[in-house]
Amino acid sequence: MLLLFCIVLLTAVGCEKEEDAPAVVPPSGLTVQVQRNEQNPAKVSLQFSAQNANYYLVYFGDASNETPLNTTAKVAEHTYTASGTYTIRVQAHATASVFATETREVTIELNSGGGDNGIPQTGYTTPESYAGMSLVWQDEFNGDQLNTTDWVHETGTGANGWGNNELQYYRPENTSVQEGYLVITAKKEQFQGREYTSSRIKTQGKQSFQYGRVDIRAALPQGQGIWPALWMLGSNITTVGWPACGEIDIMELVGGTGKDNTVHGTIHWSNAGNYANYGKGYSLQSGIFADEFHVFSMEWTPTSITWYVDDVQFNVVDITPAELSEFHQNFFFIFNVAVGGNWPGSPDANTTFPQRMVVDYVRVFQPE
Repeated sequence: MLLLFCIVLLTAVGCEKEEDAPAVVPPSGLTVQVQRNEQNPAKVSLQFSAQNANYYLVYFGDASNETPLNTTAKVAEHTYTASGTYTIRVQAHATASVFATETREVTIELNSGGGDNGIPQTGYTTPESYAGMSLVWQDEFNGDQLNTTDWVHETGTGANGWGNNELQYYRPENTSVQEGYLVITAKKEQFQGREYTSSRIKTQGKQSFQYGRVDIRAALPQGQGIWPALWMLGSNITTVGWPACGEIDIMELVGGTGKDNTVHGTIHWSNAGNYANYGKGYSLQSGIFADEFHVFSMEWTPTSITWYVDDVQFNVVDITPAELSEFHQNFFFIFNVAVGGNWPGSPDANTTFPQRMVVDYVRVFQPE
């Protein structure tokens, strides 16, 4: 009797294991809305939704070997780099093989708006003169190449990812000058063992300044892991090193959702042999810094450094203490777009490439 009972029990359990898995319900009712950005004719925003979808794949149609955006957020943005008609494809997936598809066509016209680089045509601007000050240096980025009298490229991966575990390889090829703008482009591409490339330029050994007002008009990139910076280092870095040389970050943006509307102004220095820094952030009330041009300014005097966005002050520091002696010497400029690093973290599935920082001008004024 005991043996018969065991056989019956095992048979019952075996039947339960052989039951069919529930059928996958395909996504349905997929809707896709495409919105154009009035301030940036190269930029489109998508909203999409479907029933029974676990995730979405979005193809923007501007690359033959495009890697789709994989997202659950039901929203996406993309900036095109050239005029043309593109087919956007959104796939709502229940599983990798069960999905619904919708396509939309979008026509991008950039020539009439000022170039084939998605350069915004609106934004804040500042004057070319101030009372009691002289314009001692400027680069309006006219012509068709970087002015090597003023600028030099830094290339490669630096030490430990430029000291920040950054992921990109800096190349001169990612810098262009066109239609009166400097364009630094961060790309997702394999090069020299890295998955990303970008550019970093500096005026070291060519242009350096002590005190004055700096105005830099720029439109910034966006996205998780994107880290543009407009900054300065002390000219004595080759002899004393960092941070003893001092660092002034006129503008840094650490990209990502909820962060693309915020920039930071910071100083770094050596306080009796110990690393020190002080900074504050500034956030836009609406929009993000990629939408249009903004002017990032610094007023540097023998007593203080003050930061502005569009002439709105957001940070000031007293540099009279002896511990801040770094900030009473010449500094040179560095412009770059980093990808990844200790502060921003790595790009994710929502980060789109290429990303660009576009600089209209840099101007330095000093008291007469």
